[in-house]
Amino acid sequence: MLIARRADTRARADFATWKMMAKLNGLSALPPDAQGFLASYKNLLEQMSEAEATETTIAAVYKAYYAEMGGAGTAPDVRPRTAEPARDNVTAFRRPSPKPKKTAPFGAAAYSGTQKRPLPVALIFACLVVVYVAIRYYWR
Repeated sequence: MLIARRADTRARADFATWKMMAKLNGLSALPPDAQGFLASYKNLLEQMSEAEATETTIAAVYKAYYAEMGGAGTAPDVRPRTAEPARDNVTAFRRPSPKPKKTAPFGAAAYSGTQKRPLPVALIFACLVVVYVAIRYYWR
């Protein structure tokens, strides 16, 4: 069953890639077997709807991949049958739950994260004095 799932996943991904390549005029860059599957897909589009033609072509690609990957016998059906095909393939985005914050000793948590700790006033004053002395006495 593992081979069947891998073959089905690969068939669906490859077919979507092939269709996109064909839309972007990159059909000649595809391998011959992919070009053959796309040609049969175009023939099926004349006979049935796009969704049915897509599923039929993916089933053919799946069977070929199943045999190629070493599957024995006929390829099992890995997709559950639903009464109505999925219309919306979008998953809602959910933010992960916030992680609990760690408390730091001595009030260091107030300046953790992306904020920088403020410089002490004495250090700023000392820097200003050094700059003043350097300008006053050394750069005349």
